[in-house]
Amino acid sequence: MSSSDNEWSRPAAPPPPLFIGDKEKDLAKNVADEINERIIGQTVIYYPISIEHTNFHPVYGEAIEKSFLSPIRVHALVEWSGNKTRSGKFGVDRRSEISIKFHKRRLTEDQDLYVRIGDYVLYGDIHYEIVELEEPKRMYGQIDNRYEITAKCITAREGKFNAR
Repeated sequence: MSSSDNEWSRPAAPPPPLFIGDKEKDLAKNVADEINERIIGQTVIYYPISIEHTNFHPVYGEAIEKSFLSPIRVHALVEWSGNKTRSGKFGVDRRSEISIKFHKRRLTEDQDLYVRIGDYVLYGDIHYEIVELEEPKRMYGQIDNRYEITAKCITAREGKFNAR
């Protein structure tokens, strides 16, 4: 037996970190899609703001009148926080809040949708405005692999949003 037969050869490329490569990420996406669509089965109608057709204030970046793109049906996990009643100097204010957990890759890759603060969703027969966003989940702790977007939403004020 020669010494060349017993030598170890270095692979051309190192393995992916934690053995999580593109195939594993795609598998996780497919499983999450299946669970969201066939088991959980909750949907919202998403109304994205048209960045091109909305007249934003040049300094503050806000718009009084917003233009919207066509609504999109999105599968997500929705948690209803109940009705909250507050009293203030203008009277009693009653609002409901929901938290929507979107699958990030499903939205960006399959539906070409990016969740933004100020967009609206329809859940049941109530319109909600997105007021806060979080990206709390990372796949196996990897910094570059975020897979969830959580949107905190409050009931849209009457007259502030018109779905037509």
